[in-house]
Amino acid sequence: MGRTTEGATTTLGLLLALTFSTGVIDAVGYLGLDRVFTGNMTGNVVILGMALTGAADLPVVGPVVALAGFMAGAAAGGRALRGVAAGWTPRTTWLLTSTALLILAAAVATVAADEHTAPVQAVVTTTLGVAMGVQAAAARHLAVKDVTTVVVTSTLTGLAADSWLGARTGQRWRRRAGAVVLIGAGAAAGALLLLAHIALGMLLPFLITLTVALVGHRGAQRPGPEHAAAAGPAHPLTTDQGSRL
Repeated sequence: MGRTTEGATTTLGLLLALTFSTGVIDAVGYLGLDRVFTGNMTGNVVILGMALTGAADLPVVGPVVALAGFMAGAAAGGRALRGVAAGWTPRTTWLLTSTALLILAAAVATVAADEHTAPVQAVVTTTLGVAMGVQAAAARHLAVKDVTTVVVTSTLTGLAADSWLGARTGQRWRRRAGAVVLIGAGAAAGALLLLAHIALGMLLPFLITLTVALVGHRGAQRPGPEHAAAAGPAHPLTTDQGSRL
């Protein structure tokens, strides 16, 4: 297997791990932070739209601060990656490490607070929103088709539209199905962790994200076989060439 294909496969696996992590985080937000999503912004927009009509006592502050935090995090991530070629770079590592640390900070806040009052929930929601925005920006820069790590609507669309029953155009169905299954599995894991403590629902994503940052960084720094003898610098990963996963 060539380095390009191997690197693309590794990056795909890492982003699928982040997709699972997002499922955990969204379960924490919806079940533990008053029905708010910190990764899936489409859900927040819908909740906010209904809440503004006074429907079903839905939250307003939570979706607003989550949206604001996510946009701020995505903007910061985009700024950090401005002018950088697509692929895994040291900036990608730092962005994902920052994501992990923000998630950890949110977890610590829930442990330190005597009561999870509305202000505490707002701070935690905002922090997680920023974290997910940074993660989404980093994932977008890696440009792995069909895996954004934060939403699966477009992935489901491609899975169905390109299927045997649809256009029959051929597709990377494994990665698409994997992303859908993993975000659902993450949500289930998050719901179970919340039974013990809300912080545990953030500790797992922290560990996953930090591991992804470290593994991705090591892979990006490893020279290809043709450069091993010279021990030259590793080339940025090409994220979607030669892979049919």
